[in-house]
Amino acid sequence: MTLVLAVVMLTMVLPWAAVPATRRLAVLLPPREACAALTGAALLLAGGTVAALIGLFHVPFLASLEQIPLSRAAAEWPAIVPVAAVAGAVLAFQAVLLVRRWYERRSMLARAWASTGDAVPDGDFLVVPDSEPQAFALPGWRGRSGRVVVTTGMLKTLGPAEREVLLGHERAHLTGRHHLWSVTAYLAAAVHPALRPLRPALDFHLERWADESAASAVGDRRLAATAIARGAGRRVRREGGQGAWPLAVGEYRAGPAAGRSPAAAGPGQAFGPQDAGGRGRTGDGGDGLRPAGSGAGVRTPRVRGVRRSGPPG
Repeated sequence: MTLVLAVVMLTMVLPWAAVPATRRLAVLLPPREACAALTGAALLLAGGTVAALIGLFHVPFLASLEQIPLSRAAAEWPAIVPVAAVAGAVLAFQAVLLVRRWYERRSMLARAWASTGDAVPDGDFLVVPDSEPQAFALPGWRGRSGRVVVTTGMLKTLGPAEREVLLGHERAHLTGRHHLWSVTAYLAAAVHPALRPLRPALDFHLERWADESAASAVGDRRLAATAIARGAGRRVRREGGQGAWPLAVGEYRAGPAAGRSPAAAGPGQAFGPQDAGGRGRTGDGGDGLRPAGSGAGVRTPRVRGVRRSGPPG
């Protein structure tokens, strides 16, 4: 029984060590592989935690199946009943938290679609009459396919070629179903507190993925870098300002302001994280293309049902 308890405790402690290691690994990988590593880690670690708790909760029942009296099992392991009770309580709490987060996600998606009621359809995107520059990928809802939502203010901010970068970026979020990746990490964090840092890391690499897709779509990395730097998105926050909206991986965010370095480099050099000195990690010495004032002085848009925060750090 002591060995079993040691294995269970190791499973519960493992996420605290595995999460920092996975985040460091993701920085070394291409965007798509980084997202797969982070999402896979979230699922495996959350699943291991739940399995360990279920095992602890079922110890008294397993003893009864083996026709071992509970008194005898308690004599060999006095903590059997308290530990099983605590494991059951934690499982119940996790279940409530998961259901709540899923309900919040569905409610926010419904409000986001409602906020586009006055939008004008144009192909696979919706144009919202709003002076605030903003664009984001809106996942499908109740039979409606996903759409790229862009405001008239954003269309005025970017030139025709830069708009193609914007649309390529947001379409990459939709075709890659990036919102599901992000929501997976969001729900996994409800299982174990050590998994919380995985979601912001995942969202960062999802943005890198979309950046690369946009650059490939337009065939001009310098143009993509310029457009991404000029894009002035902001993080969507839940009503009341309580944390980031888990569907907001599709926002068009300023490259440097969001921590990405959209380098004007060759095809083999990825849009990647910045080094400690703030330079883009590129093959040409790290000179990422970052126009002065990119992302600065742009107000956050007012969309009904969702509240915006200040500029990303």
